[in-house]
Amino acid sequence: MELALSTTLRTSFTDAVEETRAALKEQGFGVLTEIDMQATLKAKLGEDMERYLVLGACNPPLAHRALEVNRQIGLLLPCNVIVREDPTTEGTVVVEAMNPQLMVQVTGEPELEAVAEDAGRRLQAAIDTLAAQH
Repeated sequence: MELALSTTLRTSFTDAVEETRAALKEQGFGVLTEIDMQATLKAKLGEDMERYLVLGACNPPLAHRALEVNRQIGLLLPCNVIVREDPTTEGTVVVEAMNPQLMVQVTGEPELEAVAEDAGRRLQAAIDTLAAQH
C-alpha cells in the first residue's frame, strides 16, 4: 500500500502552499494545524533543510464518521498533507497527502473502509486539481 497520494509541481513553494490550501478547501477540508519543519528543526536542532510544511487537514463530517467507528482513530487524525521543496530539482515542489487507507490497515476496522474511500477520493481530487494546474 502506498503511504501517500502525491504530485510534483513546477512552481514556487509559496504558490504551492496557497494552491494546496485552496484545493483542500474545494474538497471540504480545512487546515487545523501547520508545522513548519524547516523552522522547527533549525530552531531546535540547528539543522538546515529545504522548506517543508505539514498541513493538518480535516473534513469534519469524515472525522465524525471515523470517530463513530473507533474513538482512538483521533490518533490518526487529521489527514496530514505535506508541501515540500524537492532538494534535488530547483523550482519543484512535492505535495503529498496521507493515504487514508492506512487508517483501515493500522486499525483492522473494516467499518472504516467507507470513510477511508471517501477521504481518499477527496484527497486524490485535491491532488489532481493541483496537478492539472501545472
